[in-house]
Amino acid sequence: MGRFNHHHIPLFSTRITATISVALVLVVLGVATFIGIAANKVTESVKENMGFVVIFNNDATASDISAVSDGIKSSPGVRECIYSSPEVILDRWQKIVGEDEDIMKLAQVNPFMPELEVHVTSSYAHPDSILMLAAPVGLLPAVNDITYNSELIEGVNSTLSSVTLTLLIVGAGLLIVSFVLIFNTVRLAVYSRRFLIHTMKLVGATSAFIRRPFLIENVVNGFVAGLIASGIIAILVFYCRSLDFTMASVITWVDACIVMCGAVVTGVVICFVAALFAANRYLSLSYDELFK
Repeated sequence: MGRFNHHHIPLFSTRITATISVALVLVVLGVATFIGIAANKVTESVKENMGFVVIFNNDATASDISAVSDGIKSSPGVRECIYSSPEVILDRWQKIVGEDEDIMKLAQVNPFMPELEVHVTSSYAHPDSILMLAAPVGLLPAVNDITYNSELIEGVNSTLSSVTLTLLIVGAGLLIVSFVLIFNTVRLAVYSRRFLIHTMKLVGATSAFIRRPFLIENVVNGFVAGLIASGIIAILVFYCRSLDFTMASVITWVDACIVMCGAVVTGVVICFVAALFAANRYLSLSYDELFK
């Protein structure tokens, strides 16, 4: 009985170590995925605040403004239209410059005209697309002017593209490193039992029969590792969402559930593939080659 425990305990501890190692790698991969999701949502939010401003004539009637607004809303690529009356614009301006500069006292009249702020969808957040939407609106009789900052839009798009590319490169690097780490962890676990594989070959066991327990064992290990990683990820999401942190607040529990399910599936698939390659490798080795 003592000899049985002596051989069984190291094997059990090896499985525990491999499972925990895979779980930690999956946690790192999950965190990187969250950063990518948050960055993508922030990028979409920034792009959807881009657009142009329609400035109406002072004599534009409510029906004129409504007709222009309805026409713009029906255009493809328009997300929303926000109307601001001259009084609202004046109040907004007064809050910016402060009470020391009362423009009404200086001009004796409200100098601002009605405005319609148009926000486009992220796919239309480019100078050419915005110009294509704004140009026909500028020709309408009730419209005095169209304003938009093409240089600002190009600058924001350029910055967002650089950030996205950087995150993609980092994410791809982490994904490759994660796969390599998990693959090597599983391979080392199979390596520790290479002589058992050779012994089973000597007694006439088929390759499929020898592979089966390794594959099942590592699928279970990957599943358990995924569950452990999912638990840690859930705790991290709960903690981050309890803080007033912008990048964390855009992560919903739906996103978290998708990432956690992905961690379980990734753990199972990688562990299965790694065990399959490792078992096949040691099945093909001779007794002398097992010592190398």
